[in-house]
Amino acid sequence: MVKRIIIMGAAGRDFHNFNMLYKDNPEYKVVAFTAAQIPYISDRIYPAELAGKLYPKGIPIFSEDRIEELIKELKVDEVVLSYSDLLYEEVMHKASRVLATGADFKLINPYATMLKSSKIVISVCAARTGSGKSTVSRKVASILRSKGIKFVVVRHPMPYGDLKRQVVQKFTCLEDLDKYECTIEEREEYEPHINDGNIVFAGVDYKRILEEAEKEADVIIWDGGNNDLPFFYPDLHIVVIDPLRVGHELTSYPGEVNVRIADVIVINKVDVASPEDVKKTEENVKAINKKAIIIKAKSEVFVSNPDIIRGKRVLVVEDGPSVTHGHLGFGAGYVAAKKYGAKEIVDPRPYAVGSIRQAYEEYKHIGPILPAVGYSKEQIRDLVETINNTPAEVVVLGTPANLAMFAKINKPMIRVNYYLEEISKPTLSNVINKFLKERLLQ
Repeated sequence: MVKRIIIMGAAGRDFHNFNMLYKDNPEYKVVAFTAAQIPYISDRIYPAELAGKLYPKGIPIFSEDRIEELIKELKVDEVVLSYSDLLYEEVMHKASRVLATGADFKLINPYATMLKSSKIVISVCAARTGSGKSTVSRKVASILRSKGIKFVVVRHPMPYGDLKRQVVQKFTCLEDLDKYECTIEEREEYEPHINDGNIVFAGVDYKRILEEAEKEADVIIWDGGNNDLPFFYPDLHIVVIDPLRVGHELTSYPGEVNVRIADVIVINKVDVASPEDVKKTEENVKAINKKAIIIKAKSEVFVSNPDIIRGKRVLVVEDGPSVTHGHLGFGAGYVAAKKYGAKEIVDPRPYAVGSIRQAYEEYKHIGPILPAVGYSKEQIRDLVETINNTPAEVVVLGTPANLAMFAKINKPMIRVNYYLEEISKPTLSNVINKFLKERLLQ
């Protein structure tokens, strides 16, 4: 008997799980995807061109809010959780909603969805969104470049637009961000790599993406999203931990899985977190993974002209996912504003409009900073209006996305840059050099 499936996710891991386990598999019938977390990604179709021969009409994508009625209406046997960033309490709330309807609730073995590459794969993942993966992945890239090794970066998916145009994406220049009509979240991830001269692949079909990446590189850097597991089987698995959210390395899904299988663990932000939280984080990590190499590091923030911030009333704009569903209280922008002597950090919440105001209502933990959410033209418009409404003298951009490229802001902006600095031995360079040397001897 054919098992009827709903895949529950947020546009990314869900599509990959379908492609790996259910596409062209007559034992299953995926009757729907459900979507949440990210606005504007439901009420569309996973197209027939991607879904395969068993789905000539494609697969509908509904809002997760409707999960109970969908299970009944579509006679669903099993709901497959395919998220990349949830706390355990959230996982069980979703499971309880499903189980109460009489359907099974399933978590997939992560190795079942990992593609094996013919090239070396170094993965950079995390225990929570906003832990600092991007600084670590760029550090890995700089180490490989210094050794003359050909590499490309493959980024975890963020397919929020026209899925048929996002099957395989290749980013080599900033113009490609406009070519693929990237959201702010995508720009936050791709832009720093492009500025460093790194080629980035992303999209929907990671089997095809892997084939393209292998044509151009001897080493593939998997640049993880949220706290998801890699889609490619890693030869070296680096996991970043954030002691500002001590304990989340044990209470996030699938973040704890990452911690348990890590070869290298980077405890980041040790200059910002308290020594007690850094110590507790290290104890938690060692309790579940005794084999991993532990590196302590800080994400050093800097700006090109500190005088623009000093003594001014500033609006801080932070990386969107980190401070929304990542539950991070603040990011690099806030740290820079404090470091360089801002007179006041102006609270943007009273001036928020439209979808930005709704984001504050949904994520009540967010403090006096502005999350750079922009998943549609309308939401980008609301973001710009909120920035322009806020009575600040300067905008401090903690988001890696350069808003000046696509938005008209009525006040000066200064971008915050940050890089990884290890403060313990061995360093990432030591670890990667040793790893590559051992691989070459095999």
